Order: sequence, then structure tokens, then C-alpha cells
Amino acid sequence: MFTILMKCISAAGLLLGVFWGSSNYQLLLEFVVCVSAIMVSLQAFRAQKYAWGIGFGALAMLFNPVQSVFYSGAMYHWGQTISAALFLVSLAALKSRKRLSLQSITNPSPNTDAL
Repeated sequence: MFTILMKCISAAGLLLGVFWGSSNYQLLLEFVVCVSAIMVSLQAFRAQKYAWGIGFGALAMLFNPVQSVFYSGAMYHWGQTISAALFLVSLAALKSRKRLSLQSITNPSPNTDAL
């Protein structure tokens, strides 16, 4: 559930960055997108979808706030648009599977008889 929320926040932030274009929030956006990309990459590897995992790992490196990669203005907008599209597509392509609950090893209604 948290991964889905982070995907939506990242996609919205990236699209907002494309249309608004302010550099005041750039570091925050890079941090959120990097963390989200790492989370999606781990989710993809757990689901054995390795191409998605590698793609989002590369996306995490591109939006790394510690070692920033600088682009020209037009290329950066295209990168943000493509990244937002990847996050939106991953909402449908990378759905987490429901986990089965473990059965208890104790009887749910134990007898009150003494041994």
C-alpha cells in the first residue's frame, strides 16, 4: 500500500515539475523519486520482473539527490515526463500479490480438559 502511495506521489511530483518548472523543490523531488524508484525496483525483483527492477534501479540513479546528474532543460522535461509515465504504468504492471495467512499451530478453540 505504501509503495502505491509513493508511486502516485512521484508521478504527481514529476508531472508538476514538467508543467511548473520551478527549481525551488528540485532536491525534494529528486529525493522522493529516488526513494520511490528503489521501492518499486525491490517490488519488481520480488515479483521476478527483472526488466522493471533494472529500469527503476536506473531511474533511482538518475534522480539520486546525492550525486545529481545535470541535463539540459528540454531533456530534463522529457526525462520527467517519461519517468512519470513509468510510475503510472507500474501501478498496473506491478501489483503485489496477496499473501496467504499462516495457520496457527495452536487450536483456535482449545479444550479445557486437563492432561
